[in-house]
Amino acid sequence: MSAPPLNPKIYHITHVDNLSSIVAAGCIGSDAQRIRQGLANTNIGMTEIKKRRLALNIGCHCGTKVGEYVPFYFCPRSIMLFLLYRGNHPDLSYKDGQRPIVHLEADLNTVVEWAEANARRWAFSKSNAGAYYTEFFNRLDQLDKIDWEAVAARDFRNSIVKEGKQAEFLLFDDSPWQLIERIGVIDQRIMERVSTIIEGAEHQPPVSIRRGWYY
Repeated sequence: MSAPPLNPKIYHITHVDNLSSIVAAGCIGSDAQRIRQGLANTNIGMTEIKKRRLALNIGCHCGTKVGEYVPFYFCPRSIMLFLLYRGNHPDLSYKDGQRPIVHLEADLNTVVEWAEANARRWAFSKSNAGAYYTEFFNRLDQLDKIDWEAVAARDFRNSIVKEGKQAEFLLFDDSPWQLIERIGVIDQRIMERVSTIIEGAEHQPPVSIRRGWYY
């Protein structure tokens, strides 16, 4: 599709209410892990799509399902965040908007290096990983399969751009908290709350207001 950036970043979005449990566990867990452990959380996803992801196979890692992986986008200001911002999608029970959503940023190459050193499976999709038709890859030299122009686009009304912008990076089972390099928030109040949550944690990524990451 197009050449990837030299140092791609990846972004996991979650409700600020979930941050305490993530820090306490030392990792971001997959949906499958959360269900297996009976953990509660503030769900910002679409229930039916989450169920589908628990059943969808990842071709490059035979026998594993999309819902067994922690999802990251290749950009902030994702289409999923737009849906949360609008709050009017019929399949979305969450209605509190984008303000409580935090971006957890990691470096793609660092995450892959960790995964391979720890025999942890990873993959990426060229579009929405929850779609039946998407393709999956598990080599860094295949990153040009992603439409990086679509990933960076601010206008995604075009259906092809919309598909490409939803590309995902996936890490099996859980993603260590220590791999998060920065936390982006919408305003001062959420920044103060996040700072309080991570205070005293062994790993404390810098927290900054990134208004441009939001709608």
